[in-house]
Amino acid sequence: MTRFTIASFNVKNLIGPDKEYYEFQSYTPEEYAWKEDWMAQQMFSMDADIIGFQEIFEEEALQAVIAETDRIGRESNDAVLPSKTKSYRKKAIFRKLSYAPYTDAKLAFAPNANDTGQPGRRRPGVAILSRYGFVGTPEIIQVLDTPLKIPFSELTGEDGGYFTLSRLSRPILKARIPVGKHVITVFNCHLKSKLGEFPKPAGADYAPESDLTRYDPVGRALGALRSALRRMAEAWVLRREIVRELQAGHPVMVLGDFNDGEHAVSSEIISGETPFRNYSWMLRHDAKDYNDRYTKEENKAITNAVLAHQLTSAEALFVRKSMRDMVYTAAFGGIYESLDQIYLSRHFHPDNAGRIGDMEYFSVFNDHLTDGSHAEAPYNKLASDHGQIMAHMKIGD
Repeated sequence: MTRFTIASFNVKNLIGPDKEYYEFQSYTPEEYAWKEDWMAQQMFSMDADIIGFQEIFEEEALQAVIAETDRIGRESNDAVLPSKTKSYRKKAIFRKLSYAPYTDAKLAFAPNANDTGQPGRRRPGVAILSRYGFVGTPEIIQVLDTPLKIPFSELTGEDGGYFTLSRLSRPILKARIPVGKHVITVFNCHLKSKLGEFPKPAGADYAPESDLTRYDPVGRALGALRSALRRMAEAWVLRREIVRELQAGHPVMVLGDFNDGEHAVSSEIISGETPFRNYSWMLRHDAKDYNDRYTKEENKAITNAVLAHQLTSAEALFVRKSMRDMVYTAAFGGIYESLDQIYLSRHFHPDNAGRIGDMEYFSVFNDHLTDGSHAEAPYNKLASDHGQIMAHMKIGD
């Protein structure tokens, strides 16, 4: 049995000092030092074997954070672990206090294809850090070889046009990671934000809807619709890749910032359908009369096909197991949400008799979050506006 941990960490805009990532936004050397230290402290606390990072503008800055994490970890080991001469050094309490440096870990970074590299016009990428390394070369999914064309039709049957997606707002990073005797396909994503999309007219300095002194509620609602449609299309692209892995027989874990809650449409696209309770109650797709329903055998086959392609939220499994009422990874304006998720394929579901592993626990690091009402929480420019999540797994060898 191999035990390992896998985490998701939206770092909020990691870049070196005195570099303008968005317009008029940068870190002073002092602010960057604080952010680097805060991130390293969070990573030291998690001590995760696999971490998916979002909002990474520079690989070098992340490498510096990892090095600082190791410095803190080695210093802690020197202070709290008994020497090899002590007979009690292998006791469970000291194993839990021990930090494993990322010295031999591998880091995969996916830069954003939309990043111009110009001050104020940067775009963030994602990364995966793995103590187990990778099998093969991690893949970046962002610029689509064939643009995705989503056809629409009017309810009366007329052509409703297309929504076309040629590239994602941020990359999806796909890596195969060896754990024990298994290889798990891990996807790290950061779907389109909830910020509205407002097209800028030709020759204009800004979109009219962005002028809040002339507030346009209908125009801004249309911007939210565009944003949601893009996020759902990106979720479908990810779902297509997930299904390919599942149909190839590979265990899958999907993590990242979904910018939607577990029960939102984009999350449901990624996780797949929930089986209907009994398909034998349902009229067949080719029904000729009111009694043409799926057979008991077909009901079983359909249910098994749906379950085989379904992912389950680690958070949902934890809530069911621990009887907690909620988990949250984001707080804004008094609204608490779980925007960050770790999804597991049926290879890890407790109801699957043929599973290869289990989730033992689920950790949430969200004590730094503030919606502006908590005076003692750190300024989230320097910390993060997301909590970190980590699934504690065991897998059979």
